[in-house]
Amino acid sequence: MTSFFKRAALLLAAALPCLALADGPTYGPRLEGFTYPYPLHVFSFQSQGQPLQMGYMDVAPKGVANGHVVVLMHGKNFCAGTWETSIVALSDAGYRVVVPDQIGFCTSSKPAFYQYSFQQLAQNTRALLTSLGIDKAELVGHSTGGMLATRYALLYPEHTEKLGLINPIGLEDWKALGVPWRSVDQWYERELKLSAEGVHQYEQSTYYAGRWKPEYDKWVNMLAGLNAGPGHLLVAWNSALIYDMIFTQPVVYELPLLKVPTLLLIGDADTTAIGSDIAPPEVKAKVGHYQTLGKQAAALIPHATLIELPGLGHAPQIEAPEQVNKALTDWLSAP
Repeated sequence: MTSFFKRAALLLAAALPCLALADGPTYGPRLEGFTYPYPLHVFSFQSQGQPLQMGYMDVAPKGVANGHVVVLMHGKNFCAGTWETSIVALSDAGYRVVVPDQIGFCTSSKPAFYQYSFQQLAQNTRALLTSLGIDKAELVGHSTGGMLATRYALLYPEHTEKLGLINPIGLEDWKALGVPWRSVDQWYERELKLSAEGVHQYEQSTYYAGRWKPEYDKWVNMLAGLNAGPGHLLVAWNSALIYDMIFTQPVVYELPLLKVPTLLLIGDADTTAIGSDIAPPEVKAKVGHYQTLGKQAAALIPHATLIELPGLGHAPQIEAPEQVNKALTDWLSAP
């Protein structure tokens, strides 16, 4: 047995206790078995010397089309499917809505080796839109998707009409503020231990400001089921690589360079700060304050509009969809 396969066997043995604890559904390595609200398409392309595939939804406008395309970019612990209510609202308003799963996430490829960067993911997204004949789009990104949407707008301002950011992360440099760095191997060991119970606890405290509704269980099961399924090791490995990208590539320093009209939709009860779980108390106390971060980001971004959502957490588009979708569609449709 080669050293590679010996290592894989050891990793699998280490993961088995986690798999045995799974008490919900399990899904395939590309989220096989989980149903999206609209038909799933596949974009095949070459990147970093290997064939890859991105899953995506492409939803036509209802009624009279307004001629605009909105691209929705998901967060780290989210998937394209979590945008379901926003897709309905935007489609009803006349938008064509394209919703991709980025490489390493959900219904897309999980490569064994990939140099993750927001520039690379933005280039992948640009290639997808080009294949669909889309020259310009309005981007809406949530959480990590907000970091990606910002990077896309910086790289491709001529292809970006507007930029909407819903509780984006990367609005502060956690490492510079004293949050300890984790190696990819350390992130990997952490991700191998992910469980439905742990996901629920984290999401309740951070995404929903301590509240919970039964409909949130679907998204816990989606994430936990993907991680507990037959692709467990590869899913965890890609997640580790992605966390390293997020931690080491904050966008806050380049916010003043944005050239497009930008909306910040901020649930001010959000406390998300990557790595804060291992930060010293004095460091943890000063990161993840979105009631301050939203204002600071709006002051840095030219042509920024800030809409604060009092009492809402990290995922306001799920927690208060009618409020968020109205604010989003009103802003997008404004001249």
